Amino acid sequence: MQNRLTCAFKARSEVRSIFRVLPKSVYLTCMFGAFVFLQFTVLGLANHAGEGYLTTGQRDLVYYALQVFVILGYVLSSVFFRFRVGKSGIMAAGTFSLFFVSGVLLFRVSVDSLLYVIVSMTAALCIGRIGGAVHHRMSLETVKGANAAQCMGFGSSAAIAMQYLLQIQWGVTPLLPVFMLAAFLLLIFLMPHSHPEAAPERDKERKRTPPKLIVFSALIAAAFILFTCFYNESIHHLMIQSGYAANVYSWPRLMMVPVYLLFALTGDRKNGKYVPIVSLCIILIALLNVVLISNAEAYWLNMCFFYFAIAAYTCYYLLTFWRLATGTEYPAFWAPFGRMLDSFMVLFTGAIHLSELPAPVVMGLDIAGLALIILLMAIKGDFNLTTTPVVPEIVTVAPEAVPKPSPEDALERMGVRYALTAREMDVLRKLLLTDDELQPIADSLNFSLRTLNRHITCIYQKTDTKSRVGLYKLYHAILQES
Repeated sequence: MQNRLTCAFKARSEVRSIFRVLPKSVYLTCMFGAFVFLQFTVLGLANHAGEGYLTTGQRDLVYYALQVFVILGYVLSSVFFRFRVGKSGIMAAGTFSLFFVSGVLLFRVSVDSLLYVIVSMTAALCIGRIGGAVHHRMSLETVKGANAAQCMGFGSSAAIAMQYLLQIQWGVTPLLPVFMLAAFLLLIFLMPHSHPEAAPERDKERKRTPPKLIVFSALIAAAFILFTCFYNESIHHLMIQSGYAANVYSWPRLMMVPVYLLFALTGDRKNGKYVPIVSLCIILIALLNVVLISNAEAYWLNMCFFYFAIAAYTCYYLLTFWRLATGTEYPAFWAPFGRMLDSFMVLFTGAIHLSELPAPVVMGLDIAGLALIILLMAIKGDFNLTTTPVVPEIVTVAPEAVPKPSPEDALERMGVRYALTAREMDVLRKLLLTDDELQPIADSLNFSLRTLNRHITCIYQKTDTKSRVGLYKLYHAILQES
């Protein structure tokens, strides 16, 4: 069994090494695109839960329950990272295994059964759990200087186009499971084995994100999402009542692609300064949904406006919170916060039955939301294109101003950075601070030699080293950090 695990880790490392020689933008684009494809496809299949089995009202509840499980998955991801619950490798393997089983059952189980509903909820939970890690990684790479908007825009565009071609108007082509499996495997190989490095120790090295900036960004994102909630809820009810004759998964969904491409070209300029302005300009067209909703001839036009707006506010909250998250105390929570807020707004507007309100009332709410957006953007300075926005960044400190870490501090940094367990830390300490051979180390820790080798293999995998000498080099590099 140990040999099989070792071979599996080795194969995974070899595949990942192929992607390391590619530009970072290609690596991140593939990772995010694979996730978006799986997210859209799985949630699209999950939205069928209860068809022919539950009443219309019950299916509404299932739809909202899916949103709850997505949010729960994101929250669990941030909790696991924050408190390092269990072994990160085991937790990731468990999540991916559960997700794989759920994906297979979505194709094998009849939609008119309770089991399909249960499988859908499980898949939604896994999507949130995996998505939390993906968003956290994108956030960390954004602060390191990666072209996050470019990776997000091109990855999402490819995922949407592929999902549409393989699942046109709910018609599942035979190739859909094949591409889902390919995206699933790609995500496994591209995701980091350990938790993304974002140690609390580095909080002192980063500018903290002002709380009011988080609050303003959350309110702007919520107002943006509100612009589409009326039509989203209306079309959702129409889909269920019409037996999916009216379908949000038809060709207007492709209208998201040009918006994503626009942000891919503009979102990285001036450290994201153009993101709020471009989002505001595009989102304004969503106001027309309320005016045209009663016009049957405007159905397809409404759908195009709807997807334009969805892509715009998605780009806004993704790029905004990726930049802000690393300056907070809980970066793993705030990185995917926009996606969680999206699902929360669906729940909120469903609870107040927004689609049942008169059109003039909804228009009034949208105008109030627009006024709030403009006010908050003005306070934040989003309309001043001559300066860059306030985002957390690495602060350059004179080397003599900060003492170098002690040997034990360097070990602790390695432990947090690479998510090493307590047992692995004990082994690491012996490997780096003593010249003992493996058998004496095993004896001193009350391990068998086989157990010790297993811990050493895990340490090598997590730190991306291949020998004790490699560990020494990594340790001394951290020791020289200020």
